[in-house]
Amino acid sequence: MGDLLDRFEPILAAMPAVRSPEGHVHFKNKLMWTLAILLLYFTLTNIDIFGLSPQSQDIFGLWRALLAGASGSLLHLGIGPIVTASIVLQLLKGAEILQIDTSEARGQVMYMGLQKMLIFVMIIVEALPMVASGLMLPDPSVAAQLFGGNTFVVSLLIFLQLCIGGLLVVLMDEVVTKWGVGSGVGLFIVAGVSQGLVNGFLNWQTGTDPFPIGFFPRLFAIGTSGASFLEYFGTDMLALVTTIIIFLVIVYVESTRIEIPLAHTAVRGARARFPVKLIYASVLPMILVRVLQANIQMIGMLLSNAGITILGEFQEQQPINGLMWYIAPINQPQDWMWWLVDLGHAPWEVMLRMGIDITVMVLGGAIFALFWVKTAGLDSKDVARQIQRSGMHIPGYRRNVQVLEKYLDRYIPRITIIGGAFIGILSVVANLFGVIGAVGGTGLLLAVSITYRLYEEIASQQIMEMYPFMRSFFGKE
Repeated sequence: MGDLLDRFEPILAAMPAVRSPEGHVHFKNKLMWTLAILLLYFTLTNIDIFGLSPQSQDIFGLWRALLAGASGSLLHLGIGPIVTASIVLQLLKGAEILQIDTSEARGQVMYMGLQKMLIFVMIIVEALPMVASGLMLPDPSVAAQLFGGNTFVVSLLIFLQLCIGGLLVVLMDEVVTKWGVGSGVGLFIVAGVSQGLVNGFLNWQTGTDPFPIGFFPRLFAIGTSGASFLEYFGTDMLALVTTIIIFLVIVYVESTRIEIPLAHTAVRGARARFPVKLIYASVLPMILVRVLQANIQMIGMLLSNAGITILGEFQEQQPINGLMWYIAPINQPQDWMWWLVDLGHAPWEVMLRMGIDITVMVLGGAIFALFWVKTAGLDSKDVARQIQRSGMHIPGYRRNVQVLEKYLDRYIPRITIIGGAFIGILSVVANLFGVIGAVGGTGLLLAVSITYRLYEEIASQQIMEMYPFMRSFFGKE
C-alpha cells in the first residue's frame, strides 16, 4: 500500500483544495466567513434540481438530519460522500492497511489528497445509482419542451447537478474549516437540525390526521377541538420530554471531564490543564455509524427496486421484511411499539431488531470513536507530542514524550471507548422515544453536542484575540 501511495503522490498533492490562510485570520473575519457559508448553504438547499420529476423517491429521506442536505435540491447528497469517504479511510487506517504518518507535513498532504479523491469517487458512486435505478426520475414535460422528449439527456443533467452539489459541499466545508469557526460538516448538521426543530414546533400543516404537525399548533388545535389529548398528543408530549432530556444530558456530559494538570517548563508559575472529556471523540463518530447504516439500506433499496428481494422488500424508503428490516435502525416510537401500532411483525421480531440496533450503535460507537481519535491526532501519542512541543509537562514526571504517552494511556483509550458506547446508547434511546421535528434522536444529539463545542471554540477564539501571545503558547499557530 505504501509503494502504491508513493506512485500516486503527485496526483494526491494536486487535488483541488481551498487555499489555506497564510497568517492569522481575525476572529471577526472567521465569523463573517462562517455566516457567509451558512447563508450560501441555505440558498443552495432551496434551489431545486432542474428536470427532476415530482414522483422521484428520496432514498435518504429518513437520514436527512444526519446528511445535512435537502431532498430534491442541489445539496441532495449533503455530507454523505464526505462521511462515507471518512469511513473507508478510518477503516483502512484502523486496520493498519493504510500507513500514513499524519504527524508529518508530507503525510498530511497525502492523507488529505487521498480523502479528497475518495470523496470525489463517492459523489459519483452515490449519485449514479440514484439516477440509473429510476429513483430520481426525469420530468417528461421538461424533456418534451427542451430536448425533443429525450429523457436520457434530462437524467444526465440531473446526475451532473448532483455531482456539482456534492463538490460545492466539499468546498464549503473546507472554507469553514480553514477560514471560519468549527467545521463545515458540523455547521451544516446544526443548520439542518435547527430548521427541522423550528418546523417541528411551529408547522401548521396537517399530517395523517386533521390536526397540524407542529407541536404548539397541534396543542392549540387539539385543546380547542375537545379531541382526546392522549390519543392525538401522547407521542408528541413524549417527544418533547425526550428532546429536553437529551439537551440537558448532552450539555452535562460535555462538561464532564478529567483534567490533566500541566506546567510550563520555561515560564515559572504558568499552569494549564488538558481536558479529557467523557465524550472525548465528540459525537461525530456516531455520524459514521449512521451513514454506514444508511449506505447499507441504500444498497438494499436499490436491489429491491430492481426486483432482487433476497435482502428484503421496501415500501418507499422503509424496509418491510427480510434482513434489511432487522438491521434497519429504529427512528421513532411507531417503529417498535407493537401494542399501539400494527407493525406486521411478532413482538419477538421487534425485540430482536431493537437488540441489533442497540448492539450496532454501542459497538460501532466505541470502534469508530477509537478510529476517529487515531485519525484526528487525538490519541495518546499525538497528544503527548503536542504537549511536548508547547513546552508543557506534567508536574512530577520527566519531560519525555514516552512518559507523557504512557501517562495519557491511563485515560484516553478507556474514556474514548466509554464515551463512544455511551453516545451509542443515548442515540438509540432518543430514537426509541422520538424527538420534536423530523430530525431523529441521533440528529438532535449531534446538533446539541456540536453547538456546545462550537460555543467553546468561539469562547477560545475570543480569548486568543484578547491575548495574542496565547496562540503561540498553546500551539494555535
